[in-house]
Amino acid sequence: MNPVNPGAGAAGIRDIIALRQQIIDQSQVLQQINAPGTQETGGAAASSSTGGFAENLRSALDKVNDTQSRAEALSEGYEKGEVTDIAKVMLARQEAGLAFEATLQVRNKLLSAYQDIMRMGV
Repeated sequence: MNPVNPGAGAAGIRDIIALRQQIIDQSQVLQQINAPGTQETGGAAASSSTGGFAENLRSALDKVNDTQSRAEALSEGYEKGEVTDIAKVMLARQEAGLAFEATLQVRNKLLSAYQDIMRMGV
């Protein structure tokens, strides 16, 4: 704990737990996208009620962009001396990196699926 601010340790732990939960949520979304046989009736009903594939993809990309922007802002704040918690900065950068890598993997899967469709005979 920080002797100057005893509540800082608890706030840091809450931040870490929140970041961990965001990563778990994003991982679950990616697993649902990549899982074979996800075209069950419950899955179809859930996707149609939430706005469809394009809206979900846009939302996920917006979240990745927000994560990267937050990490960049924390990094700049650390460089300026405004943020003193290096662990928070590093966690934000790692989260942004993981989000980017996950987005890249989704893009690769979509590109592969598009290429497979284009190779199909009519």
